[in-house]
Amino acid sequence: MNKLFNEHNKVSKTLRIVMAGVFAAIIAVLTLITIPTPWGVPFTLQTFIIALCGYICGAKWGTVSVAVYVAVGLVGAPVFAGFKGGFGVLMGPTGGYIIGFITMVFLCGLNSEKLYMRAVFSLLGLLSCHLLGSLWFAFVTSTSILEAFAIASLPYILKDVISVVCAFVIAKPLNVALTRVCDRNAA
Repeated sequence: MNKLFNEHNKVSKTLRIVMAGVFAAIIAVLTLITIPTPWGVPFTLQTFIIALCGYICGAKWGTVSVAVYVAVGLVGAPVFAGFKGGFGVLMGPTGGYIIGFITMVFLCGLNSEKLYMRAVFSLLGLLSCHLLGSLWFAFVTSTSILEAFAIASLPYILKDVISVVCAFVIAKPLNVALTRVCDRNAA
């Protein structure tokens, strides 16, 4: 699916680096958009854009994109949810989810020709993000893992599954369009 970032494609390494940087910027912007819900858990586009980044950029360059996003946030830029930034956010209750984005993008970016394997990788990516997030939340808040999961992950699961499915659906036509543009410009 991530044909554009296939190492055998004629797209230059420079373009791959630029695209990884663009995705890091898109992640930062879409993380800041939150939609309140009646049940108190805001809808964000984090899992959507992290999954899309993996599907478009692949495991290697998707991981680079998310690592750049995390690094920018760690140095203090307010790119994390709630316009927050700095090392304290990573050390806070939701820091595990930020680290989980790295495993999630990597797993979503693993390329397989078999649709069911891509679905498995995507599910594992989402589960790894929630597992790391819940474990860290439990550690920081001194709650049990089950309690942490119920508070910090369970309300988001359905939204996150829908986000990953939506990213998967739009990734193929987006990848085709990006590949056409790059092929035209390379010619």
